[in-house]
Amino acid sequence: MLNYIIIMTAKKVNMNNLENQKMEKIVSLCKRRGFVFPGSEIYGGLANTYSYGPLGVELKNNIKKLWWKYFITDRDDMVGIDGPILLNRKVWEASGHVDNFKDELVECKKCHHRFRPDKLKDSSKCPDCGGDFTKAQKFSGMFKTVIGPVEKEGEITYLRPETAQAIFVDFKNVLSSTNKKIPFGIGQIGKAFRNEITTGNFIFRTFEFEQMEIEYFISPDDNWNKIFEAWVIYMHKFMQIIGLDAKKMHNHEIVGHERAFYSKRTIDMEYDFPFGVDELWAIAYRTDYDLTRHQEKSNEKMDYFDPISNKKFLPHVIEPTFGVDRTMLAVISEAFEEEKLDSGEIRTVLHLSSNVAPYKVAVFPLLHNKKELVKKAREIYDNLKQQFPVYWDERGNIGKRYRTQDEIGTPYCVTVDFDSLENDIITVRNRDSMKQEKIKIKDLENYLLNQINK
Repeated sequence: MLNYIIIMTAKKVNMNNLENQKMEKIVSLCKRRGFVFPGSEIYGGLANTYSYGPLGVELKNNIKKLWWKYFITDRDDMVGIDGPILLNRKVWEASGHVDNFKDELVECKKCHHRFRPDKLKDSSKCPDCGGDFTKAQKFSGMFKTVIGPVEKEGEITYLRPETAQAIFVDFKNVLSSTNKKIPFGIGQIGKAFRNEITTGNFIFRTFEFEQMEIEYFISPDDNWNKIFEAWVIYMHKFMQIIGLDAKKMHNHEIVGHERAFYSKRTIDMEYDFPFGVDELWAIAYRTDYDLTRHQEKSNEKMDYFDPISNKKFLPHVIEPTFGVDRTMLAVISEAFEEEKLDSGEIRTVLHLSSNVAPYKVAVFPLLHNKKELVKKAREIYDNLKQQFPVYWDERGNIGKRYRTQDEIGTPYCVTVDFDSLENDIITVRNRDSMKQEKIKIKDLENYLLNQINK
Protein backbone atom coordinates (compact mmCIF):
# COMPACT_ATOMS: atom_id res chain seq x y z
CA MET A 1 0.00 0.00 0.00
CA LEU A 2 1.40 3.40 -0.98
CA ASN A 3 0.84 5.01 2.39
CA TYR A 4 2.74 2.28 4.19
CA ILE A 5 5.90 4.25 4.88
CA ILE A 6 6.18 4.70 8.64
CA ILE A 7 8.15 7.49 10.27
CA MET A 8 8.59 8.80 13.78
CA THR A 9 5.84 10.91 15.24
CA ALA A 10 5.30 12.66 18.54
CA LYS A 11 2.98 9.84 19.59
CA LYS A 12 4.85 7.12 21.46
CA VAL A 13 3.74 3.59 22.31
CA ASN A 14 3.17 2.93 25.98
CA MET A 15 5.34 0.07 27.10
CA ASN A 16 5.97 -0.91 30.70
CA ASN A 17 9.16 -2.53 31.96
CA LEU A 18 7.73 -6.06 31.78
CA GLU A 19 6.87 -5.60 28.11
CA ASN A 20 10.33 -4.17 27.45
CA GLN A 21 11.92 -7.13 29.19
CA LYS A 22 9.79 -9.63 27.30
CA MET A 23 10.84 -8.18 23.96
CA GLU A 24 14.49 -8.22 24.99
CA LYS A 25 14.19 -11.86 26.04
CA ILE A 26 12.54 -12.81 22.76
CA VAL A 27 15.34 -11.13 20.79
CA SER A 28 17.94 -12.91 22.93
CA LEU A 29 16.27 -16.30 22.51
CA CYS A 30 15.96 -15.83 18.75
CA LYS A 31 19.70 -15.28 18.40
CA ARG A 32 20.76 -17.91 20.96
CA ARG A 33 18.63 -20.67 19.46
CA GLY A 34 19.10 -19.84 15.79
CA PHE A 35 15.84 -18.17 14.81
CA VAL A 36 17.11 -14.69 13.86
CA PHE A 37 20.62 -13.24 13.65
CA PRO A 38 21.65 -9.57 13.23
CA GLY A 39 22.67 -8.91 9.63
CA SER A 40 26.39 -8.54 8.77
CA GLU A 41 27.24 -8.94 12.46
CA ILE A 42 30.95 -9.74 12.02
CA TYR A 43 31.35 -6.34 10.31
CA GLY A 44 29.55 -4.43 13.01
CA GLY A 45 26.12 -5.10 11.56
CA LEU A 46 23.80 -3.17 9.27
CA ALA A 47 20.92 -1.61 11.15
CA ASN A 48 17.53 -3.24 10.72
CA THR A 49 18.71 -6.13 8.57
CA TYR A 50 18.51 -9.73 9.75
CA SER A 51 19.36 -13.27 8.76
CA TYR A 52 16.98 -16.11 9.54
CA GLY A 53 18.91 -18.95 11.13
CA PRO A 54 18.34 -22.72 10.89
CA LEU A 55 15.25 -22.65 13.10
CA GLY A 56 14.00 -19.28 11.86
CA VAL A 57 13.94 -20.33 8.23
CA GLU A 58 11.99 -23.49 9.14
CA LEU A 59 9.43 -21.52 11.17
CA LYS A 60 9.13 -18.92 8.43
CA ASN A 61 8.73 -21.58 5.72
CA ASN A 62 6.08 -23.39 7.77
CA ILE A 63 4.05 -20.17 8.06
CA LYS A 64 4.36 -19.56 4.32
CA LYS A 65 3.39 -23.14 3.46
CA LEU A 66 0.30 -22.95 5.67
CA TRP A 67 -0.63 -19.58 4.17
CA TRP A 68 -0.20 -20.90 0.62
CA LYS A 69 -2.31 -23.98 1.34
CA TYR A 70 -5.08 -22.06 3.13
CA PHE A 71 -5.31 -19.11 0.76
CA ILE A 72 -4.23 -20.58 -2.59
CA THR A 73 -4.33 -24.35 -3.10
CA ASP A 74 -7.34 -25.09 -0.88
CA ARG A 75 -9.50 -22.61 -2.82
CA ASP A 76 -10.89 -23.14 -6.30
CA ASP A 77 -10.94 -19.40 -6.94
CA MET A 78 -7.23 -18.77 -6.36
CA VAL A 79 -3.98 -19.21 -8.29
CA GLY A 80 -0.44 -18.12 -7.51
CA ILE A 81 2.49 -16.44 -9.24
CA ASP A 82 6.04 -15.48 -8.33
CA GLY A 83 6.73 -12.07 -9.85
CA PRO A 84 10.13 -10.37 -10.23
CA ILE A 85 11.64 -7.99 -7.71
CA LEU A 86 12.80 -5.71 -10.55
CA LEU A 87 10.09 -4.30 -12.79
CA ASN A 88 10.17 -1.73 -15.57
CA ARG A 89 10.32 1.78 -14.10
CA LYS A 90 7.10 2.59 -15.99
CA VAL A 91 5.24 0.16 -13.72
CA TRP A 92 6.04 2.35 -10.70
CA GLU A 93 5.21 5.52 -12.62
CA ALA A 94 1.81 4.11 -13.60
CA SER A 95 1.05 2.80 -10.11
CA GLY A 96 1.77 6.20 -8.57
CA HIS A 97 4.74 5.10 -6.49
CA VAL A 98 7.24 7.42 -8.16
CA ASP A 99 5.10 10.48 -7.43
CA ASN A 100 3.36 9.44 -4.23
CA PHE A 101 5.63 7.08 -2.31
CA LYS A 102 7.36 9.94 -0.55
CA ASP A 103 6.81 12.26 2.39
CA GLU A 104 8.04 15.59 3.70
CA LEU A 105 10.40 15.04 6.60
CA VAL A 106 12.24 17.20 9.07
CA GLU A 107 15.36 16.22 10.99
CA CYS A 108 16.31 17.27 14.50
CA LYS A 109 19.65 19.08 14.42
CA LYS A 110 20.52 17.73 17.85
CA CYS A 111 19.49 14.04 18.03
CA HIS A 112 19.01 13.57 14.24
CA HIS A 113 15.64 11.83 14.63
CA ARG A 114 13.36 12.42 11.67
CA PHE A 115 9.65 13.20 11.68
CA ARG A 116 6.75 14.00 9.40
CA PRO A 117 5.82 17.63 10.12
CA ASP A 118 2.08 16.98 9.78
CA LYS A 119 2.28 14.41 12.60
CA LEU A 120 3.95 16.72 15.12
CA LYS A 121 1.92 18.55 17.75
CA ASP A 122 4.64 21.20 17.92
CA SER A 123 6.45 21.51 14.63
CA SER A 124 9.07 23.88 16.05
CA LYS A 125 10.75 21.54 18.57
CA CYS A 126 11.83 17.91 18.58
CA PRO A 127 9.56 15.86 20.88
CA ASP A 128 12.51 13.63 21.84
CA CYS A 129 15.14 16.15 22.87
CA GLY A 130 13.73 19.65 22.32
CA GLY A 131 16.15 20.45 19.52
CA ASP A 132 15.47 22.57 16.43
CA PHE A 133 14.48 21.11 13.07
CA THR A 134 15.99 21.41 9.62
CA LYS A 135 13.84 22.57 6.71
CA ALA A 136 11.39 19.97 5.43
CA GLN A 137 12.66 17.81 2.56
CA LYS A 138 11.03 15.21 0.36
CA PHE A 139 11.99 11.63 1.07
CA SER A 140 11.36 8.64 -1.21
CA GLY A 141 10.52 5.32 0.34
CA MET A 142 11.87 3.33 -2.62
CA PHE A 143 15.36 1.97 -3.17
CA LYS A 144 16.66 3.10 -6.56
CA THR A 145 18.95 0.91 -8.61
CA VAL A 146 20.48 0.85 -12.10
CA ILE A 147 20.31 -2.00 -14.59
CA GLY A 148 23.40 -2.26 -16.79
CA PRO A 149 27.20 -2.45 -16.41
CA VAL A 150 27.74 1.32 -16.68
CA GLU A 151 25.74 3.30 -14.16
CA LYS A 152 25.45 6.48 -16.26
CA GLU A 153 24.14 4.52 -19.24
CA GLY A 154 22.00 2.06 -17.30
CA GLU A 155 18.25 1.97 -16.92
CA ILE A 156 16.97 3.32 -13.62
CA THR A 157 14.42 1.26 -11.76
CA TYR A 158 13.54 0.40 -8.16
CA LEU A 159 13.53 -2.55 -5.84
CA ARG A 160 9.83 -3.25 -5.51
CA PRO A 161 8.22 -1.63 -2.43
CA GLU A 162 5.25 -4.04 -2.69
CA THR A 163 4.50 -7.34 -4.41
CA ALA A 164 1.09 -6.25 -5.75
CA GLN A 165 2.17 -4.61 -9.01
CA ALA A 166 3.65 -7.82 -10.44
CA ILE A 167 0.18 -9.33 -10.11
CA PHE A 168 -1.52 -6.43 -11.88
CA VAL A 169 0.88 -6.35 -14.83
CA ASP A 170 0.51 -10.13 -15.27
CA PHE A 171 -3.27 -10.12 -14.87
CA LYS A 172 -3.95 -10.75 -18.57
CA ASN A 173 -1.27 -13.45 -18.76
CA VAL A 174 -2.89 -15.31 -15.87
CA LEU A 175 -6.31 -15.01 -17.51
CA SER A 176 -5.10 -16.31 -20.86
CA SER A 177 -3.18 -19.24 -19.35
CA THR A 178 -5.89 -20.46 -16.95
CA ASN A 179 -9.63 -21.03 -17.06
CA LYS A 180 -10.35 -18.76 -14.11
CA LYS A 181 -13.48 -16.63 -14.14
CA ILE A 182 -14.16 -13.56 -12.05
CA PRO A 183 -14.38 -13.52 -9.09
CA PHE A 184 -10.94 -15.05 -8.60
CA GLY A 185 -7.68 -14.11 -6.98
CA ILE A 186 -3.93 -14.18 -7.59
CA GLY A 187 -1.58 -14.60 -4.66
CA GLN A 188 2.15 -14.50 -4.22
CA ILE A 189 4.84 -14.54 -1.57
CA GLY A 190 7.97 -12.49 -2.06
CA LYS A 191 10.46 -9.90 -0.91
CA ALA A 192 9.78 -6.17 -0.88
CA PHE A 193 12.04 -3.26 0.05
CA ARG A 194 11.25 0.06 1.70
CA ASN A 195 13.66 2.78 2.70
CA GLU A 196 11.92 3.32 6.02
CA ILE A 197 12.78 6.39 8.07
CA THR A 198 12.02 4.66 11.36
CA THR A 199 12.76 1.00 11.70
CA GLY A 200 13.04 -1.13 14.78
CA ASN A 201 11.15 -3.38 17.16
CA PHE A 202 13.32 -6.25 15.94
CA ILE A 203 11.92 -7.80 12.72
CA PHE A 204 8.69 -5.80 12.88
CA ARG A 205 9.87 -3.02 10.55
CA THR A 206 12.92 -3.51 8.37
CA PHE A 207 14.27 -2.35 5.03
CA GLU A 208 13.87 -5.81 3.47
CA PHE A 209 10.85 -7.94 4.27
CA GLU A 210 8.53 -10.60 2.86
CA GLN A 211 4.88 -10.18 1.95
CA MET A 212 2.12 -12.72 1.42
CA GLU A 213 -0.33 -10.83 -0.73
CA ILE A 214 -3.54 -11.44 -2.67
CA GLU A 215 -5.29 -9.40 -5.34
CA TYR A 216 -8.87 -10.65 -5.55
CA PHE A 217 -10.60 -9.52 -8.74
CA ILE A 218 -14.36 -8.86 -8.75
CA SER A 219 -16.96 -7.31 -11.02
CA PRO A 220 -17.82 -3.64 -10.44
CA ASP A 221 -21.42 -4.85 -10.11
CA ASP A 222 -20.56 -7.25 -7.27
CA ASN A 223 -21.38 -6.36 -3.67
CA TRP A 224 -17.78 -5.49 -2.86
CA ASN A 225 -18.47 -4.77 0.79
CA LYS A 226 -19.95 -8.23 1.32
CA ILE A 227 -16.93 -9.86 -0.33
CA PHE A 228 -14.63 -7.61 1.71
CA GLU A 229 -16.28 -8.69 4.99
CA ALA A 230 -16.06 -12.36 3.98
CA TRP A 231 -12.32 -11.96 3.44
CA VAL A 232 -11.93 -10.33 6.87
CA ILE A 233 -13.53 -13.36 8.50
CA TYR A 234 -11.46 -15.75 6.38
CA MET A 235 -8.24 -13.95 7.35
CA HIS A 236 -9.09 -14.13 11.04
CA LYS A 237 -9.55 -17.91 10.79
CA PHE A 238 -5.95 -18.22 9.62
CA MET A 239 -4.87 -17.00 13.05
CA GLN A 240 -6.07 -20.25 14.61
CA ILE A 241 -4.07 -22.32 12.12
CA ILE A 242 -0.77 -20.67 13.09
CA GLY A 243 -1.54 -20.46 16.81
CA LEU A 244 -2.40 -16.79 17.36
CA ASP A 245 -4.91 -15.65 19.97
CA ALA A 246 -7.94 -14.06 18.27
CA LYS A 247 -8.47 -11.84 21.34
CA LYS A 248 -5.19 -10.09 20.58
CA MET A 249 -6.24 -9.07 17.06
CA HIS A 250 -8.13 -5.81 16.56
CA ASN A 251 -9.68 -4.49 13.35
CA HIS A 252 -8.78 -0.83 12.93
CA GLU A 253 -10.93 0.86 10.29
CA ILE A 254 -8.83 3.44 8.43
CA VAL A 255 -10.98 6.46 7.66
CA GLY A 256 -10.97 9.49 5.37
CA HIS A 257 -7.63 11.04 4.48
CA GLU A 258 -5.72 8.36 6.42
CA ARG A 259 -6.48 5.85 3.67
CA ALA A 260 -4.35 5.54 0.57
CA PHE A 261 -5.80 7.69 -2.20
CA TYR A 262 -6.79 4.65 -4.30
CA SER A 263 -8.54 2.84 -1.44
CA LYS A 264 -12.27 3.02 -0.82
CA ARG A 265 -12.01 0.99 2.37
CA THR A 266 -9.05 -0.23 4.44
CA ILE A 267 -8.82 -2.22 7.65
CA ASP A 268 -5.54 -2.63 9.52
CA MET A 269 -5.60 -5.84 11.53
CA GLU A 270 -3.61 -4.90 14.59
CA TYR A 271 -2.04 -7.30 17.07
CA ASP A 272 -0.98 -7.00 20.71
CA PHE A 273 2.80 -7.21 20.31
CA PRO A 274 5.02 -7.01 23.42
CA PHE A 275 5.94 -3.45 22.41
CA GLY A 276 2.31 -2.38 21.92
CA VAL A 277 -0.58 -2.66 19.48
CA ASP A 278 0.50 -2.33 15.85
CA GLU A 279 -0.41 -3.47 12.35
CA LEU A 280 0.03 -7.16 11.57
CA TRP A 281 -2.09 -7.67 8.44
CA ALA A 282 -4.36 -5.44 6.34
CA ILE A 283 -7.10 -5.55 3.74
CA ALA A 284 -8.02 -2.84 1.25
CA TYR A 285 -10.58 -2.28 -1.49
CA ARG A 286 -8.42 -0.79 -4.26
CA THR A 287 -11.35 -0.35 -6.72
CA ASP A 288 -10.18 -0.48 -10.36
CA TYR A 289 -7.36 2.01 -9.78
CA ASP A 290 -4.40 -0.23 -10.63
CA LEU A 291 -5.75 -1.89 -13.77
CA THR A 292 -7.03 1.47 -15.01
CA ARG A 293 -3.62 3.09 -14.57
CA HIS A 294 -1.76 0.23 -16.26
CA GLN A 295 -4.22 0.23 -19.15
CA GLU A 296 -3.75 3.97 -19.63
CA LYS A 297 0.05 3.95 -19.40
CA SER A 298 0.82 0.73 -21.28
CA ASN A 299 -1.90 1.06 -23.98
CA GLU A 300 -2.68 -2.60 -23.33
CA LYS A 301 -6.29 -3.61 -22.72
CA MET A 302 -6.77 -4.88 -19.15
CA ASP A 303 -10.51 -5.42 -19.35
CA TYR A 304 -12.29 -8.70 -18.74
CA PHE A 305 -15.05 -10.26 -20.84
CA ASP A 306 -17.81 -11.85 -18.79
CA PRO A 307 -19.39 -14.70 -20.80
CA ILE A 308 -22.50 -14.68 -18.59
CA SER A 309 -23.43 -11.01 -18.88
CA ASN A 310 -21.74 -10.67 -22.29
CA LYS A 311 -20.07 -7.49 -21.03
CA LYS A 312 -16.54 -6.16 -20.80
CA PHE A 313 -15.34 -4.36 -17.71
CA LEU A 314 -12.25 -3.45 -15.74
CA PRO A 315 -12.22 -5.63 -12.62
CA HIS A 316 -12.12 -4.11 -9.16
CA VAL A 317 -9.75 -5.48 -6.55
CA ILE A 318 -9.84 -6.47 -2.87
CA GLU A 319 -6.36 -6.87 -1.43
CA PRO A 320 -5.62 -8.97 1.68
CA THR A 321 -1.97 -8.50 2.64
CA PHE A 322 0.22 -10.16 5.26
CA GLY A 323 3.75 -9.49 6.47
CA VAL A 324 5.68 -12.75 6.81
CA ASP A 325 8.24 -11.31 9.23
CA ARG A 326 5.59 -9.63 11.38
CA THR A 327 3.54 -12.82 11.41
CA MET A 328 6.58 -14.77 12.57
CA LEU A 329 7.23 -12.20 15.31
CA ALA A 330 3.60 -12.45 16.44
CA VAL A 331 3.79 -16.26 16.49
CA ILE A 332 6.97 -16.22 18.60
CA SER A 333 5.59 -13.53 20.93
CA GLU A 334 2.37 -15.49 21.40
CA ALA A 335 4.26 -18.72 22.12
CA PHE A 336 6.92 -17.28 24.45
CA GLU A 337 6.53 -17.98 28.18
CA GLU A 338 8.72 -17.99 31.25
CA GLU A 339 7.09 -20.55 33.51
CA LYS A 340 7.94 -20.89 37.20
CA LEU A 341 8.14 -24.54 38.16
CA ASP A 342 7.42 -26.04 41.59
CA SER A 343 11.16 -26.42 42.06
CA GLY A 344 11.53 -22.65 41.72
CA GLU A 345 13.27 -23.00 38.37
CA ILE A 346 12.20 -20.71 35.52
CA ARG A 347 11.46 -22.69 32.37
CA THR A 348 11.60 -20.78 29.08
CA VAL A 349 9.28 -22.36 26.55
CA LEU A 350 7.85 -21.61 23.13
CA HIS A 351 4.33 -23.05 22.98
CA LEU A 352 4.41 -23.16 19.19
CA SER A 353 1.56 -24.82 17.38
CA SER A 354 2.70 -28.14 15.93
CA ASN A 355 1.68 -26.66 12.55
CA VAL A 356 4.51 -24.15 12.66
CA ALA A 357 7.09 -25.68 15.03
CA PRO A 358 10.45 -26.14 13.23
CA TYR A 359 10.75 -29.65 14.65
CA LYS A 360 7.77 -31.80 15.58
CA VAL A 361 9.72 -34.29 17.68
CA ALA A 362 13.20 -34.74 19.15
CA VAL A 363 14.86 -38.11 19.75
CA PHE A 364 17.50 -38.78 22.43
CA PRO A 365 19.44 -41.72 23.78
CA LEU A 366 19.31 -41.51 27.59
CA LEU A 367 23.09 -41.80 27.73
CA HIS A 368 25.34 -40.76 24.86
CA ASN A 369 28.15 -43.14 25.87
CA LYS A 370 26.05 -46.31 25.65
CA LYS A 371 26.40 -47.53 22.07
CA GLU A 372 23.34 -49.77 22.23
CA LEU A 373 21.13 -46.85 23.32
CA VAL A 374 22.56 -44.57 20.63
CA LYS A 375 22.03 -47.24 17.96
CA LYS A 376 18.40 -47.86 19.01
CA ALA A 377 17.68 -44.14 19.19
CA ARG A 378 19.18 -43.64 15.74
CA GLU A 379 16.93 -46.32 14.29
CA ILE A 380 13.86 -44.55 15.72
CA TYR A 381 15.15 -41.17 14.55
CA ASP A 382 15.74 -42.41 10.99
CA ASN A 383 12.27 -43.96 10.88
CA LEU A 384 10.47 -40.86 12.18
CA LYS A 385 12.33 -38.65 9.69
CA GLN A 386 10.17 -40.18 6.97
CA GLN A 387 7.12 -38.52 8.55
CA PHE A 388 8.29 -35.47 10.53
CA PRO A 389 11.06 -32.92 10.87
CA VAL A 390 13.03 -34.57 13.71
CA TYR A 391 15.78 -33.20 15.96
CA TRP A 392 18.63 -35.44 17.10
CA ASP A 393 20.48 -34.62 20.33
CA GLU A 394 22.85 -36.65 22.48
CA ARG A 395 24.72 -33.79 24.17
CA GLY A 396 24.75 -33.22 27.93
CA ASN A 397 22.21 -34.61 30.37
CA ILE A 398 18.60 -35.35 29.53
CA GLY A 399 17.29 -32.38 31.53
CA LYS A 400 19.32 -29.89 29.48
CA ARG A 401 18.14 -31.52 26.28
CA TYR A 402 14.53 -31.10 27.38
CA ARG A 403 15.14 -27.42 28.14
CA THR A 404 16.68 -26.88 24.71
CA GLN A 405 13.65 -28.39 23.01
CA ASP A 406 11.31 -26.31 25.20
CA GLU A 407 13.08 -23.15 24.05
CA ILE A 408 12.85 -24.00 20.35
CA GLY A 409 9.22 -25.11 20.61
CA THR A 410 9.50 -28.85 19.84
CA PRO A 411 6.14 -30.37 20.89
CA TYR A 412 7.40 -33.89 21.75
CA CYS A 413 10.60 -35.54 22.93
CA VAL A 414 11.30 -39.27 22.63
CA THR A 415 13.86 -40.80 25.00
CA VAL A 416 15.39 -44.21 24.43
CA ASP A 417 16.44 -45.90 27.69
CA PHE A 418 17.17 -49.42 28.88
CA ASP A 419 13.47 -50.34 28.79
CA SER A 420 13.66 -49.66 25.07
CA LEU A 421 16.30 -52.33 24.71
CA GLU A 422 14.49 -54.88 26.84
CA ASN A 423 10.79 -54.21 26.17
CA ASP A 424 10.70 -51.96 23.08
CA ILE A 425 9.21 -49.16 25.19
CA ILE A 426 10.21 -45.52 24.86
CA THR A 427 9.30 -42.39 26.86
CA VAL A 428 7.41 -39.57 25.13
CA ARG A 429 7.45 -36.17 26.84
CA ASN A 430 4.89 -33.46 26.10
CA ARG A 431 6.42 -29.97 25.86
CA ASP A 432 3.49 -28.03 27.35
CA SER A 433 2.50 -30.32 30.23
CA MET A 434 5.96 -31.90 30.69
CA LYS A 435 4.11 -35.18 31.31
CA GLN A 436 5.82 -38.36 30.22
CA GLU A 437 4.15 -41.38 28.71
CA LYS A 438 5.45 -44.87 27.99
CA ILE A 439 4.76 -46.00 24.41
CA LYS A 440 5.59 -49.15 22.50
CA ILE A 441 8.03 -48.37 19.71
CA LYS A 442 5.72 -49.99 17.15
CA ASP A 443 2.92 -47.58 18.19
CA LEU A 444 5.10 -44.44 18.28
CA GLU A 445 4.54 -43.20 14.74
CA ASN A 446 0.74 -43.40 14.94
CA TYR A 447 0.77 -41.88 18.41
CA LEU A 448 2.74 -38.86 17.21
CA LEU A 449 0.65 -38.50 14.07
CA ASN A 450 -2.53 -38.39 16.17
CA GLN A 451 -1.06 -35.89 18.63
CA ILE A 452 0.50 -33.56 16.08
CA ASN A 453 -2.53 -33.53 13.78
CA LYS A 454 -5.05 -32.74 16.55
